[in-house]
This record gives sequence, C-alpha cells and structure tokens, in this order.
Amino acid sequence: MNTLFPIEPAYPDGFVYTANFLTEDEEARLYREILKIELNNFNFQGFKANRKVASFGYDYSFENGSLTKGNEIPEEFHFLTEKVSKHLFIKPDEFGELLVTEYPAGTVINWHRDAPPFGVIAGVSLMGECIFRLRPYDKAKQSRASVISLPVQRRSLYVIMGSARNEWQHSITPVKETRYSITLRTLKS
Repeated sequence: MNTLFPIEPAYPDGFVYTANFLTEDEEARLYREILKIELNNFNFQGFKANRKVASFGYDYSFENGSLTKGNEIPEEFHFLTEKVSKHLFIKPDEFGELLVTEYPAGTVINWHRDAPPFGVIAGVSLMGECIFRLRPYDKAKQSRASVISLPVQRRSLYVIMGSARNEWQHSITPVKETRYSITLRTLKS
C-alpha cells in the first residue's frame, strides 16, 4: 500500500471539487457583503432549521413546490457568478439563483437532492469548513461503503451536475464553527 501519496476518493461523475477557488481577499469581500444581508431561518415543510438563508433570483418553495422570481442577485456578488461561470464554461446569466446560507456551529444538513427545477449546483464555502457526504439516491445501492466523505475547506468550490446531481444525494455533518456558503444554481431547461 502506498502511504506517501494518499488516494483521492472516487467522486461520482459530475461532482467536482476545487480547493482554494477564492483568494482570502475575495472571501473577506463576500463575507462583508453577507453581513449586510438579512438572513432568516430556513423553513422546510413546517420545520424551522438552524441554518439561516437569503435567496436571490428564483426561489423554490418546499411548501407548494413552486418556483418564483424574487429579488435580483445583488451586484456585489456578480464577480462571484462571473468567476464560477468562467470555471464551468457557462454564461453568468445562466445562474437562476444565488442562495446565501449561514450554518451556526452544530448545524447539519440531512440527506437530500436539491430542488427539482434546478440543474447545475455550485457551492462556495466561506469562513469555515465542513464534511460533505455523497451517497447513491437509490436506496438499493446505499450502504456504509457507498458513502463518500470529503472535507470542504473554506474558499473552495464544489459542483454537482450530471449523474452526481441526478443519481446521488448529499449531506453535511455538524459544522464545528460558524460557516457560510453561497450556492449558485442554474435552472433546468
């Protein structure tokens, strides 16, 4: 066994992780903008979650399954949408939603797939780290061995598309410190 060079876990097709996607200055700039936004507890089918969110662009209602147009993505975040879109070889205006989330220490996200109207999911981690987990969506394919865990570092980018988007689900274990994320989502055609 080769212990000098640890082997990266095999990610599902369509899952991409990029460490150090943002510079420290870009992270600080985004954090300053987040502090200006009013964040509210996320409600999921009558349950008030620990995490707080603010959504821009299109927003999906888990209460009635509808997609509505909300406030425009703030100009202060355009540099991020441009940077991520360039990385993914898509146009910045293909992002239909920008979601800002605050995860206080101890917050988890249970197993899920993102809302059906969205296509590509791109998440940027700020001010803290988390353990991100992936497993097959099909219950018949789920086992302890099928769970892939990876540390998502601050200033990193993860992308979920294709098979990883459609055939896998993801979760986050309890965060150790307050963490923020900015999630960009495209709309399905």
